[in-house]
Amino acid sequence: MAQGRSLELFFVDGNPEGMQTAEVFNWTGHVLYFPRTQIAAALSRSAARHTGVYVLLGEGETGPLAYIGESEDVSQRIRSHDVQKDFWTHAALITTQANNLHKAHVKYLEARLIEEAKRIGRMPLENSTAPARPGLSEAARANMEEFLETLFIVLPALRIDMFLERKRPAVVPPAELEQRARGDAVEGPFFRLSAPRAGLTAQARLVLGEFVVEAGTHARGNWTGVDYATYKGLYTELRQSGVLVPEGDFCVFAENYAFASPSAAASVILGRAANGTLEWKTPEGKTYKEWEAETLSVLPQEDA
Repeated sequence: MAQGRSLELFFVDGNPEGMQTAEVFNWTGHVLYFPRTQIAAALSRSAARHTGVYVLLGEGETGPLAYIGESEDVSQRIRSHDVQKDFWTHAALITTQANNLHKAHVKYLEARLIEEAKRIGRMPLENSTAPARPGLSEAARANMEEFLETLFIVLPALRIDMFLERKRPAVVPPAELEQRARGDAVEGPFFRLSAPRAGLTAQARLVLGEFVVEAGTHARGNWTGVDYATYKGLYTELRQSGVLVPEGDFCVFAENYAFASPSAAASVILGRAANGTLEWKTPEGKTYKEWEAETLSVLPQEDA
C-alpha cells in the first residue's frame, strides 16, 4: 500500500480562488499558483524571483492550452516575455524554498514536464518545440526525478491535472479472463453496463478506489447528449488524447482508463449524461447503488 503524504496549501489572501502556495513536508519544492489578475502581487514575492520552471494555463482558440517554460528568474521571464501571451489566465511557478536549483536542473525539469504533458495528452501545449534533456550526473537526474514525483502529487491539488495519468495497466488476471469466458462468477467489485439499443456492452471494476474501464471496451462513436452536459468535455478530451479510438460506428478504449466516478464512465460510454450508479451492475444483476449500500451495511457500527 502506498504511503500517505501531507500537503500544506496556503491561501495567501484567504480566497480559495486566489493566490496559493503549496509545499510538502521534507520536499524542497515550492509552488506558487495564481490567477493572472494577481500577476503583480505574485511576481513581487521572493519565491517568484528564484530559478525554476513554470506552467501557464488558459484557453486557446480550440480549448484548454498550456505553456511550459524555465528561467533563472521566473518573475523576470514572465514579466518580459510571457506577459505578451494572451491565452493564459493562471500560472504555477515551481521553484525551491532555498533557491538551490541551477540552470541545468530547470532545463531538465522543463524537458521532462513537456515530455509528460505530451505523453499524457490531456492538454495541448503552446510550446513549438520539445527541448532535449540536458546532460546531468546520474545523481542529479535521480534527484530531479524524485522532485518531479512529488510535484505530480502537488499539482492536482491545485486543480492542475494535465500531468495526471488516468491510463492504467491491465488489472484482470488471466484466470479471471477464463472465468468470464466460461460465464463463471467473478470475485471482486466487477461491473457491467449494457445498452442493447446502442449495441454497447462495457465492463469495469474498482481498483484502489478508482473506477477503471478496461481496454477494448466500446463506447458511442459520438456525443449524442446535450452540448452543455457535464461530461461532454471529458468525452472530447478522451477522443483527442487517443484513449478513445474510432472503430467503425463506435469508439474503443485503447487503454484501461480510471474514471473519478461510475457516472463519468457511463456518460462517456453512452455518449450522453447517465447515472452510473444505476447503469452499472454486478454480474448478479445488482446496480452499483445497491452493491454500495450492501457493502456499507456490513461495516461495523461505532458506538455513539
